[in-house]
Amino acid sequence: MEIRRRALEVLRIPDPALKAAAARELYQAALAQVQQGLALDTDTVFPTPADLPGRPARPRLLSALQVPHRSPFTREGRAALIHAIAHIEFNAINLGLDAAWRFAGMPLQFYLDWLQVAAEEALHFNLLHEHLQQTLGHTYGDFDAHDGLWTMAEKTAADVLARMALVPRTLEARGLDATPPLQAKLARAGDQRAVEILDIILRDEIGHVQIGNHWYRHCCRERGLDPIALYPELVARYEAPRLRPPFNFDAREAAGFSAEELAYLRS
Repeated sequence: MEIRRRALEVLRIPDPALKAAAARELYQAALAQVQQGLALDTDTVFPTPADLPGRPARPRLLSALQVPHRSPFTREGRAALIHAIAHIEFNAINLGLDAAWRFAGMPLQFYLDWLQVAAEEALHFNLLHEHLQQTLGHTYGDFDAHDGLWTMAEKTAADVLARMALVPRTLEARGLDATPPLQAKLARAGDQRAVEILDIILRDEIGHVQIGNHWYRHCCRERGLDPIALYPELVARYEAPRLRPPFNFDAREAAGFSAEELAYLRS
């Protein structure tokens, strides 16, 4: 199987359930192919289709400022909040698949890492969607959403270094900071299942951000660049969101942020 070509095909699937299942199957297929000593198509450059990413007709996508605030303390508000998290996880499946097909010429482990990320994000989406349906009486697409994660993916489509800097270790790292306060609110609202799902997501997202940190530094070494000095330049160049407290320092340290980076955040 041409694993990276298949990653592009899965990225184009519009149905969330089918995409999630295919992403998980693809990661297992890639592992099996490597274990059998078969090469992945790491150097193939594919033309970019116009219909990326595949996604359903709903939810309606708005700017972040147009999406209303969601309170977990009403049933409908909690459903909207869980839907918002599920939307992030659906986008994160797309981001993992996109990294795997788009950037040719990286080491083999790069592709295995991002297919693993896509598979784990698919699990997260499934857990959230099941909770949304079975407990809260809604399905994915019932609420409006925004598209910030994919917008940054489009901005960084031409440069793997910028992608690693600004998607996993910037936008996804914000999830490390946001999850514990969100869990506290959901616990007060009595939604213990949502708290448990977010425990799984936080555990896995630490690994995903760590993967982003690893490959960002790998790209910097390859180009003879200082990752610390370069980062603010990339934030400005690509108009990435600036980091704002509170920060989850324990999770960020576990995800591979350096002592220097953590000291900067503390300052």
